[in-house]
Amino acid sequence: MSTAAPIRAMVLAAGRGERMRPLTDTCPKPLLEVRGKPLMQWAMEALAAGGFTELVVNTDWLGDQISGRFGSNPLTGNGVALSISYSEEGRDFGGALETAGGIVRALPLLGEVFWVAAGDVFAPDFRFTRAAVDRFVASGKLAHLWLVPNPAHNLKGDFGLSPQGLALDTAAEKFTFSTIALYRAAFFAPPYGDIPAGNPAGRKAPLAPMLRAAMDNEMVSAELYTGAWTDVGTPERLGQLNQLNQPNTPR
Repeated sequence: MSTAAPIRAMVLAAGRGERMRPLTDTCPKPLLEVRGKPLMQWAMEALAAGGFTELVVNTDWLGDQISGRFGSNPLTGNGVALSISYSEEGRDFGGALETAGGIVRALPLLGEVFWVAAGDVFAPDFRFTRAAVDRFVASGKLAHLWLVPNPAHNLKGDFGLSPQGLALDTAAEKFTFSTIALYRAAFFAPPYGDIPAGNPAGRKAPLAPMLRAAMDNEMVSAELYTGAWTDVGTPERLGQLNQLNQPNTPR
């Protein structure tokens, strides 16, 4: 493909946030504020800073609040206009489709190569770059993951990393999947995925089994990211982030 074409990004925002209750009883988790702005806005603004302004956001629980907050063409804090399409899983199917199911639902809006980032992860120093896209396209791989050192709540990690930059399902040392990744649409087709693009039946499907199968065929690359990163999965982690008084703003 030509990477001169716009590269879109998907921001995952359909989770219920059970561990964040009661905060998420009335507010979707991605809209909980971290350092003065909705959590998911950090990823949106970081994408925009890298030149990726065409976004797809999937929603379920209290999803109308998310689309109501951002609309279709919000401006970032730096005045950059975003274009947002919504994949409303709750409205269309009565519930979230899990990560792979949600991505496949949105495939018609995403293009051949695209970013994915979670709306409930705080990674203020991460840079989404065209150079990373170009390297991924040239590699021929189906997915490229950013891994992080294991936090206290996931000490066993998720995937390993070979000296050649391959993601490994089996490894002596494992790292945590940050949720930030580049994918080809082809990854979600056979042999790794079996849901038709657009997921017309609304099938739920997890992502990890697909990644592990592709890793076995050396089709997933990865690299280690060591900047600030928090999976904002509990009220305690949210509180800790908001106790810090030196916000990091994407440049």
